[in-house]
Amino acid sequence: MDGKPKIILLAGPTSSGKSKIAIRLSKLLNGEIINADSMQVYKELRILNSRPTANDEKKIKHHLYGIISVKNKFSTGHWLKLATKKIKEILKKNKTPIVVGGTGLYYKALLEGLVKIPTVPIIFRNQIRLHHNKIGQASFYNKLLKLDSNVKHFISSNDIQRTLRAYEVKKYTNKSLYEWIKYTKPNFDQNLFKKIFLNPQRGYLISKINLRIEKMFKQGAKKEVDKFFKLKVKKDMSVNKIIGIHEIANYLNNITGEAGDRYSYNVPVLFYGNFHMNPRATFNLSPNQSSTSSFA
Repeated sequence: MDGKPKIILLAGPTSSGKSKIAIRLSKLLNGEIINADSMQVYKELRILNSRPTANDEKKIKHHLYGIISVKNKFSTGHWLKLATKKIKEILKKNKTPIVVGGTGLYYKALLEGLVKIPTVPIIFRNQIRLHHNKIGQASFYNKLLKLDSNVKHFISSNDIQRTLRAYEVKKYTNKSLYEWIKYTKPNFDQNLFKKIFLNPQRGYLISKINLRIEKMFKQGAKKEVDKFFKLKVKKDMSVNKIIGIHEIANYLNNITGEAGDRYSYNVPVLFYGNFHMNPRATFNLSPNQSSTSSFA
């Protein structure tokens, strides 16, 4: 790099070694680490989310890990506001912010900005969805094109969610979703970013995921899952999407006690395939970015 602090964006699949590489980079570049994993923000799930250890946090300053309860909502907008503040603080100290994680929406918001569209009332949204259900996607999409011809350039006729979103935004704000997006600007100059995508071979990832899950059980993943269900988190909360919560609960419902603890290490066979191998496309690698096939 040219000597000036850059904002390092480090992404990759589950168990690709992001956290270890982030620590190495922090030592080399006088950096501090900022979490960009939407599940690692939760306090109560340190083991399942493989959050950095207390020892790691002593070595290098970590930010935005374990900052909110699983009972509270935490959006991309919340993350972007906190991450932007931390990045500016780190840069002001002439240090290197190293943003690490696997949540594509977080990186997208940081790189492109977050569209600030007024909140559409739920009653208004429900009326539109009822109408959509009545006439079907094909007719509704044609109706959208008549209302907002701009969408034909960036929304597929088969994309139900974005079709609904574009329609409700145009109807409620009298402004095309395309226009809202077009004039949204990021908080940082694109030249500040240095992107690194870890891309190990699939076989390597699977072996690492198996080791990670075995380690999770040894550290007390079962107790963590039990405590989570006792909190009675609402089903519509995004924290319920954490890989391992329901897989472990379903598996252990049939195997309890000492036998459950002994055989629970077979869980990787049941759900390792569910771990997100984050698509490279979400990171949009370009000439100013790096990719690597493996890390020790």
